[in-house]
Amino acid sequence: MTTRRFTDDLSPEPENPLDNMPSVAASPGPQSQPARRTPRGSARSAHMPRTLAQVISEADERVVQGDLVDYVPLPTGFDPLDGFIGGGLRKTELVLLGGAQGIGKTIATLQIARNIAMRPDQYAFYLSYEHTETHLMHRLLCLESINPPSVDLSQGIKLRDLYQIIVAQRAKKFMGRDGATGSLQAILRDHPRTEAALARMSRYADRLILLKASPAVTNLRAIKEMVARLAQATNGNVTVFVDYLQKIAVHPERPRDENDKVTIIVEGLKDIALSLDVPVFSIVAADREGLRAKRIHLFHLRGSSALDYEADIAIIMNNKYQILAKDHVAFNPYTAKQYRNWVVFTIEKNRAGRAFQDMEFQIYGQHFAFDPRGQKVQQQLIDDKVLES
Repeated sequence: MTTRRFTDDLSPEPENPLDNMPSVAASPGPQSQPARRTPRGSARSAHMPRTLAQVISEADERVVQGDLVDYVPLPTGFDPLDGFIGGGLRKTELVLLGGAQGIGKTIATLQIARNIAMRPDQYAFYLSYEHTETHLMHRLLCLESINPPSVDLSQGIKLRDLYQIIVAQRAKKFMGRDGATGSLQAILRDHPRTEAALARMSRYADRLILLKASPAVTNLRAIKEMVARLAQATNGNVTVFVDYLQKIAVHPERPRDENDKVTIIVEGLKDIALSLDVPVFSIVAADREGLRAKRIHLFHLRGSSALDYEADIAIIMNNKYQILAKDHVAFNPYTAKQYRNWVVFTIEKNRAGRAFQDMEFQIYGQHFAFDPRGQKVQQQLIDDKVLES
């Protein structure tokens, strides 16, 4: 019997860009390459001086060919977040997402990657230093079971449910019962609680690229090489997600301390965004002072000065219940409990528009999903910011 890959039973999708990516370590010279226009995001065109006339000519050529990616952002799928950041993620920009441990940073980031990969012309590259590719796949199945933004909880499955379904079906197969299936795909496809989730995941399975990164091996150079190959294979239509920034290996550089290390990493991620012409979205951990604070801000993130300088957009997540102004006249401790499952996203830096915008989204932690239909926060929060005039 021939063993097939996980994607074999999924709906037909565009060819996986990983299958034909050229090797970066052994890139052929100009003589051996076919004559064609250098793809957007190619590492070979990075840092090369060009006259303004050349820039205008190249931009004109792309517009004539219908390539409008420089002018059309990639929506994250979270509203009103997209409206506040100019419509979504843009090429060459570095977006940082910070917050306390367990607030839902990975949930939000993986959901945004999924939303982008659902577009037939876009790819998402998700590097995780925290979770394996299989675990991320399991999270996505739980997310798809409630189908954001529909959020149908009646059909939702939790991670525990998913594991029980798989183990139970495998046990039936082992015992030789009729109708029992053995492969993971068959189990998910045939079970009524996972069938729809698998079908939804199949719509983007060939465009969401996952990597279990190593804190010891996956350094900035390795990330840049992989992104360069993906950018070339997808004609620049790839968004990079890093979970999380402080875990990226730094060698052969020898940083003096943690702040120096973060500075090297964030400058490297910004270079990847600029030189390869792709959006980069990275999770950032808070420092010890931030973990003790009632409300986390951008300056609480480890290596905050470099993060603040290099980031184009910085979003900070806080639990709404924890940051409600308890002494406010309208505060009601009984009704406030409902806000424990709401997360406030605050835009603390925004080169494309106004900063210090607070919006809230409901989180369904057991299904690893947010309801992306959010709203501006109406209640008073602690640590109100002073806006610049």
